[in-house]
Amino acid sequence: MIKKTTFLFACLSLGFASMQAQVEVDDDEIIVTDEDGEVEQIDFPEAMDVNPDSLLSLYSSQAYLQTDNDCRTTDENPLFERDVYIDRLQRMPTIMEMPYNDVVRACIDRYTGRLRRSVSIMLGAANFYMPIFEEALETYQLPLELKYLPVIESALNPTAVSRAGATGLWQFMLTTGKQYGLEVNNYVDERRDPIKSSYAAARYLRDLYKIFGDWNLVIAAYNCGPENINKAIHPAGGERDYWRIYPYLPQETRGYVPAFIAANYVMNYYCEHNICPMRSELPAKTDTVVINRNVTFGNIARVCNLDMQMLRSLNPVYRRDVVSGLTAPATLRLPIADVTRFIDLQDSIYATDVELKRAEVAVTQPPVVAKSSRSKSRRGRGASYTTVRRGDTLSAIARRNGTTVAKLRKLNGIRGNNIQSGKKLRVK
Repeated sequence: MIKKTTFLFACLSLGFASMQAQVEVDDDEIIVTDEDGEVEQIDFPEAMDVNPDSLLSLYSSQAYLQTDNDCRTTDENPLFERDVYIDRLQRMPTIMEMPYNDVVRACIDRYTGRLRRSVSIMLGAANFYMPIFEEALETYQLPLELKYLPVIESALNPTAVSRAGATGLWQFMLTTGKQYGLEVNNYVDERRDPIKSSYAAARYLRDLYKIFGDWNLVIAAYNCGPENINKAIHPAGGERDYWRIYPYLPQETRGYVPAFIAANYVMNYYCEHNICPMRSELPAKTDTVVINRNVTFGNIARVCNLDMQMLRSLNPVYRRDVVSGLTAPATLRLPIADVTRFIDLQDSIYATDVELKRAEVAVTQPPVVAKSSRSKSRRGRGASYTTVRRGDTLSAIARRNGTTVAKLRKLNGIRGNNIQSGKKLRVK
């Protein structure tokens, strides 16, 4: 462990300058191998594996983002010398340190290569969200470069849900969200509210800085929790520098700060990599109406002749297409041109809402999923397995069996990269 720790710190500090160090990128991780064969796996954040088609399927993307035909570039991603990246990172007007090393470079390459279409979509969506993020951060006097945290957290998807259950643009876990005043119940999830979640995130980031006094540690703590940062500080001899406690951090967190640096880079230097932002047409002005009873989106859309997807996009906080105003007054955001129509027709909206009872039943009686033995046997047909050898990694097993780490994790219910020698893994 001492050799591995020393090697990793030296590589991170010097940008993996040693010729004996080899850096490879797999589907969802960075693999660093030293001259003695010691392997270090660094996970990409979950949102760096997002499918661009899933981003484009969002109503806001479909309605307000179009390809900019005036942006004429090649689709070639040019490569630059190490000094160019260092110079660009230093030129960014950031309070936070933005160092360069090969892990950062691997994250930059992923954004400008495999994820360039996603970056194009996020650059268009940024016109909606960045002013909200900046206002919240400015309110608490935080570095404005933190506005790019949701890029690596959610790929700017307000309804994103991680494998662990973190939700919204800022990916709040349930407990932390409630701790910072975000209400979550059967009908409402304020983690999905862009404005409320941004102010909650700003308060959380401010509190983390009060604890650690270092922005890199704040970013890391935002990912894995302050308790894991404290656990890493202890074996590092009390060091409170991210790059020194790096070997003791959870695997995904080791890639988190480099990914944040890469997100800052690509959102500023996308032109240099021939990435065209999608052209955004800001939606019509909106306003809110106060509702003091429960009503479904379906009935509002039907009576007022409104688009159901538009209602969901403007009101992501409502998780079951029900505005729950009976317990406490609730707000519904509408295009300003439709507010008067809603007010004029609200008696009809409330009187004929036949969907409401079905929605309430769905909450109290969750569906039971039945799985037949026949379907199980079909899913198991054609499966193949391998036995984990001593020293094996998920990446090595994936390469050996012509599959990917992501598929191995999914087939075997694996979180992270811990595997035991002698255990059987399903590879197909």
